[in-house]
Order: sequence, then structure tokens, then C-alpha cells
Amino acid sequence: MAQAPLLQLSDISLTFGGEPVFSDLSLNVQPGDRVALVGRNGSGKSTLMKVMAGLVEPDTGTRVVVTGGSVGYMEQEPDLSGFDTLGDYAAEGLGPAEMYLVERAGEGLGFDPDRKVATASGGERRRAALARLMAQDPDVMLLDEPTNHLDISAIRWLETELKSTRKAFVLISHDRKFLEELTRATLWIDRGAVRRQEQGFAAFEDWRDKVWDEEDEARHKLDRKIKAEAKWAVEGISARRTRNQGRVRALKALRQERAGMIRRQGTAAMELTSAPVSGKKVIEADGLTKVFGEKTIVKGFSLTVQRGDRVAFVGPNGTGKTTLIRMLMGEIAPDEGSVKLGTNLVPAVFDQGRAALDPEMSLWESLTGDADMRVSGKADQVMVRGEPKHVVGYLKEFLFDERRVRAKVGSLSGGEKARLLLAKLMAKESNLLVLDEPTNDLDVETLDLLQDLLGEYDGTVLIVSHDRDFLDRTVNTTIAMEGDGRAVVYAGGWSDYQSQRREAEREEKAAKPGKDSREPKPAEKAKPAPKAPGLSFTEKHRLEELPAELERLEGEIAKLEQLLADPELFTREPVKFKKATEMLTERQEKLGRSEEEWLALEEKAEAAG
Repeated sequence: MAQAPLLQLSDISLTFGGEPVFSDLSLNVQPGDRVALVGRNGSGKSTLMKVMAGLVEPDTGTRVVVTGGSVGYMEQEPDLSGFDTLGDYAAEGLGPAEMYLVERAGEGLGFDPDRKVATASGGERRRAALARLMAQDPDVMLLDEPTNHLDISAIRWLETELKSTRKAFVLISHDRKFLEELTRATLWIDRGAVRRQEQGFAAFEDWRDKVWDEEDEARHKLDRKIKAEAKWAVEGISARRTRNQGRVRALKALRQERAGMIRRQGTAAMELTSAPVSGKKVIEADGLTKVFGEKTIVKGFSLTVQRGDRVAFVGPNGTGKTTLIRMLMGEIAPDEGSVKLGTNLVPAVFDQGRAALDPEMSLWESLTGDADMRVSGKADQVMVRGEPKHVVGYLKEFLFDERRVRAKVGSLSGGEKARLLLAKLMAKESNLLVLDEPTNDLDVETLDLLQDLLGEYDGTVLIVSHDRDFLDRTVNTTIAMEGDGRAVVYAGGWSDYQSQRREAEREEKAAKPGKDSREPKPAEKAKPAPKAPGLSFTEKHRLEELPAELERLEGEIAKLEQLLADPELFTREPVKFKKATEMLTERQEKLGRSEEEWLALEEKAEAAG
């Protein structure tokens, strides 16, 4: 028997500011669904999630959640007002026996529950919101750009958690690899309509291109039919007009159908223009050391960046990636060592904190108020790569509707803010780009265009990013900030770095003598004892991890059993009782599998021993 959907939207219509966002939209989220929600920036992805979460009331239509079910939502900009610490916010609604869920998520995501909300950064607030959602463990999780502000280790932790959960989830993310790893179905918002395909994000682009090709073919056929009918209407014999009024009306209907075909949004007309060529050596750093208090950012770090290089800086949050870039740019002095900048450098900076955008300014003011873009005596024009251009025309190139040019920057979505920042950056000539998390919130099409532009750019690029797919597509050098002052240079992108690091670890282990390493006696050499195959590197690593995992699962099971020992829980809070029971069963099954895995690996290790 088919299961009832956990969440159902039927005939949803919604209008903002007189403009329709959705019309007659229907969709279901089934148990076990793992769905990517995709669409262009401004297409309504976040709005649809808020409708699904029950936070936005549609003009028409219904939202139904299965009896006893729950829906959890992690928004892009969570409201933490009324809470003293991040931990207070993340633990809202949880009992004392469930606090370990927040602590566990906090460890995986790398946030401090004791951090005061008043001093927490935007990234820390988002991590607290994600920890809160993971701890609540709802039947349907709605995650809006969950990987923003997460470092790669936290993204991997989140991937592992979502892979292991039995709960349904819907994801909005700019991170291709994250979506490809996790999703099995795709919801595509396109011009107010939502399509669904029962394949994950990996198949999305082929599906999208096929749909668009079919649309183009249908539009072409309709245009030819209209042309033929219009010719008949002009050249038709007047005596036949009366009996052919139906054909005239049909022609009118065809023209209305053609007019009703909503034109697809194009890609932004982005362009990067290099300033006069820089010197061959762009940056030469020798023996850099920088310490803040007890924290060492880098120690003895040297690097030469040549013109045209694409250099990525990766590593956990807080390891000093931005600080190192600022040293290389000459903005911060090292404690030891030296930095020499090349000649004719014209840098342009994309700041992940959006510091160049004033939320109280309009889009118009944001461009015309920029001293570098201002055209003397002309309030409606901006200077774009040395040429004056009307501000509305330039904003249109970055896909902004002219009706919104007076809207405040603070009202824009995350993707729209990123496009506005790119518009400001690309208005200027440069030969050194510094891009700090440039991919956050951008849609797939804009990401593709940005990657192409960086490939064609004549200058040099320094990138901080946690987007693994983006790094693989754009950079030729990766600097890994590994903590304790270690900054290691690897050739290639993210996947190349991972491969080289694994190889280096294998060589390092092979070079270390074992506990019982000794020169065998001649007799031992003559009669080698047959040995079972030893553990692989991955198996050894897993065997080392399992004891801590078993201990954690046993602790979680004990706390859940303590919670369920309350005889009044089922009557008082039936939803919490149901969730706790499901979580207990899931962790008991996982503990059994982990114990079997540990025993098998131990036996294999002993047999090889």
C-alpha cells in the first residue's frame, strides 16, 4: 500500500507585489525523499520552502502535514533574538536528556554553544540553526543553503549525517558535489511552475537542457504555424471570410498562446576585463610567520604566485585563510619573513561578508554611490570598464528587473546580493582577483558562467572556497591550511589535493617502523610463515574510529532509554515519544552493525598479525 505523503501542497498560488510567484502549484514529500530544490536566483526557492514550512501563507491552496508528523526548517538568516547563547537557541524545545544531540551536532559543525548571540557571526548563527534542526530530528527537514559558512570538514559531517538518516529532506544548495552526493529526486522551479524528476541533481542539467530544447522546438513550430495562418488571413478571398471566421479566431488564439509563452531568464551578461598586464611575478612570499596570541597562523611559509595562476586556500574555519591572503596582499605585516608584490597590480576583491553592500541603500544608490563607478554630473550613469553606461541597463545585464532598481539591498535574496557584488566588481578593470567564498547562493547557470569567465581571465586569481566542485573546475594550485601554522602547497584542485595528501600519508606510515620491526633471523627468512592479507589503509583508519563511535552510540542509547523511561511521556508528548522511539531503534540497529564491523576488522587484523 502506498504511504501517505508527509507533506502535501495542493493548488498553491502566491503573489508578491502584484507579481505572481507561483500559480496552481502542487507537490508531495514522501517518506525517505531526498530532494534537490533548484532554480534560478529569484525564482522563489526560499519562498517555496517557507510555504512548505508553514511560515508563508499562500493566497490560495492548501498545505497538509501527515497526522503526528513534523516539518523543520533551517532558513538562511535565522532570528536568534530572545536567546542569550547559541546553545540556548539550538536546544529550544529539547529536554535535559536530549542535550547531547545539540552537543554532538555542535562538535560536527564546529560551533561553540556558549558563544553569546550578541557577539556571534552570521556563520556561527547559521551553524547553530543547523544544529537545532539536526537535534530536533523532524520527519521532513527543509535546508536552505546549509553549507554556506561551513568548512569542508563540517560539510562532510553533514553529508554523513544526511546519508544515514531515514528522514525526508529537501535541499537548496549551490554546492554541486553536496547535492550529487545526497539527492535522489529533483524539484525544479522554472517561471512559476515546479517540475519533478525522480533522479538526483547529477541528472539535472541534462534534464533541464532537454526540456528547453523541446520548448524551443515547440515555439519554432508555433511561430511557423502563426506565419502561415497570418499569410492566409491577408491573402484569403473576401468571399470566404464569413465561413472562415473560425480560422480567424483560431489565429487569434495561436497568437495569444505564443504571447503566453513565458520567456526563459537568460544568463547574466557578466564580463571580466583585465587591466594592463601585471609583472610576471605577482606575489613572492618568503618565510612568513604570523602569530596572534597563542595561535600560529603560518610558520615559515613561502610561495611564488605567477601571472595567470589560480590559487585556492582551503582548510577549517578559523585556520587563517583570509589572514594569509591579506598578508600576501600586503595588508597585514608578517611577524617574520617578507612579501614582495609584483608591478602594475590592479586588484579587485569579492568579500564573502558583503561589506561593500549597504543594506539600507537601493540597488541604484549602491552603484551610483560607488566612487570608482560614479560618472561626474550624471546621476543615472555608472562607469563600466572605462565606459559610461545607464545604471538600469547595467543592472539588467545582471538579471535585475528595472522595477526593482529602487528596492533596498537588504530586501535581496542571497543570490541577488552576490550578483550585485559581482556587478560592482566587474565594472572595474583588474589583473588580480581576490574571491572570498564567491559561490555562496549563486544558481547553477551563474556558477557555470563565473567558472567560464575565470578560465578566460588573463589576470591572477586567489580564491577562498569550500565548494569542492568549483575548486576542481577553476584552480591549478591549492594551499591547505592544516592548523598549527602548517600551510602546505599542492598542485591542482581539490581532488588533486586529496589524492596527494592520501599518498603522502601512506608514504609516511610506510616509512615508520612497526612496533615489532626487527631484522629477521636467517631461519625466519628461509621459512616465511604464510599470513592472511592485512588491513588496508581505510580499514585501519576505520578500526581506529570505531571504539569512539561505539561509545557514542551507547551513550545516545542510554539517554534515549532514560527519556523513554518516563511513564507519562506518551500521554504528555506523543510526538516526542514517537521520535525518541524511532531514534532509539535506529541507533540500536546502527550499534549492532558497528559492533559486527569492529569484530570483523579485529579478526582480520589478528589473522594478519
